Amino acid sequence: MNVWVVVTLFLFLVVILLIGMYMGRYVKGPSDFLQEYFLGSRQLGGFILAMSMVATYGSASSFLSGPGTAYEMGLGWVLLASIQVVTGYFTLMILGKKFAIVARKMKAVTMIDFLKTRYQSKWVAIFSAVSIVIFLFSSMAAQWVGGGRLIQSITGMPYISSLFIFTLAALIFVIIGGFRALAMTDMVQGTIMFVGTMILLIGTIIAGGGVPHIIEQMKAIDPSLITPYGPHHQLSSAYVTSFWLLVGIGVVGLPQITVRAMSYKDSRSLHRAIIIGTIVVGVIMLGMHLTGAFARTLIPGVTVGDKIMPLVAMKVLPPWLAGIVLAAPMAAIISTVDALLLLVSSSLIKDITLNYIRPNMKETSIRRLSFTITTIIGIIVFLMAIHPPDLLIWLNLFAFGGLESAFIWPILFGLYWRKGNKYGALASILTGVGLYLIIQLLMDHGIISEPFGLHPVVLPVAVSLVAYILFSLVTDRRIDKEGLLQENQWLS
Repeated sequence: MNVWVVVTLFLFLVVILLIGMYMGRYVKGPSDFLQEYFLGSRQLGGFILAMSMVATYGSASSFLSGPGTAYEMGLGWVLLASIQVVTGYFTLMILGKKFAIVARKMKAVTMIDFLKTRYQSKWVAIFSAVSIVIFLFSSMAAQWVGGGRLIQSITGMPYISSLFIFTLAALIFVIIGGFRALAMTDMVQGTIMFVGTMILLIGTIIAGGGVPHIIEQMKAIDPSLITPYGPHHQLSSAYVTSFWLLVGIGVVGLPQITVRAMSYKDSRSLHRAIIIGTIVVGVIMLGMHLTGAFARTLIPGVTVGDKIMPLVAMKVLPPWLAGIVLAAPMAAIISTVDALLLLVSSSLIKDITLNYIRPNMKETSIRRLSFTITTIIGIIVFLMAIHPPDLLIWLNLFAFGGLESAFIWPILFGLYWRKGNKYGALASILTGVGLYLIIQLLMDHGIISEPFGLHPVVLPVAVSLVAYILFSLVTDRRIDKEGLLQENQWLS
């Protein structure tokens, strides 16, 4: 255990908890509990919105297993990861003002609120909620594992004890503060992530004797580490290109990112968030993955990729500075965990319970249920994370692909195509999720490899696009005859 590193991280957690307690006064106030707890009353400014998006998207994969994969595959994975620079730009530019305006008209608190009201279908809402719960449990498990491994790497404590400490900290924070506390701490966490990335990259380059020397050493270890294709030519052109969909354009379909486009205050805030978010994501994704690739020359022989970043930080930086830098991955993990917890609990409470089980529930009961369900979810994910995989990035990417297969077309066409209807949305969700799960199952059992050399998300997204358009056009006249075209009023 390195005492200075532990003390710095402990102080960071205390600061985050104090911010959560302070912002929790909004949740306890007279405001609309659902609007405040799950959306921060739509009052985010530009800088906070940008950092909230960055901190939510920049997860354990970005700071632990992503660099760990770059450690194994070299600069090819750095190239692939840099695709993510467009995340904030695409999300806010494509959804932007349109989504915020429509969501306000509908008084939508969650993405499923938007889908339910737009398509006038309870089945769209139910299947959407089920998809969110299924895939986000996988994503949350990845974050829990990352948090546990980070604490384990720093303190030397057993993994289970580290996992318990992380679970307790995350649950206390999100239950106390809600969305506004999450957004405010995201501002702090996003800043730490940005600064910590630059410090660690510079420290790694200095310790490695400069970039040219590091590249020469990587070439001596394995010449494929400095090619775009990685060892054994794993990163083909088709596979890398398909990641533009998974972690670039397709991020529009991620509910935890999409909900940010509902929460900003005004157009000026949106424009500032686009610029700031793009710059910060670019620096973090390039910096962290380059550090992971360069670390191959500093600490060879590491078998668990998720431990690369803590080990590098403690090797190349003074202990007190390593503690500050390691607050960056902790910030990313806690922020993402809390965003996912709020999203899953809002799906179960707002989108299922209040819509179809107990629509007249009193606000005091909603508060208690929100806190209870959030706690139960955290405990379940803790149990799921007890036996982790070697690299948690695959859990996270699995969740990304499933959510994008379900939501990208119902969201985009729901905003921009008047002929899109509930039959098209249902067909898109069912075909996208169903095909994605089938492909993943066949791949896991070694029956098939990546379809056409592409990431498994590409084919389901393409098929769900065809399904949405086809079913919407075929049922268009039927919708008119039934007089159910009310959903289009929101687009005017």
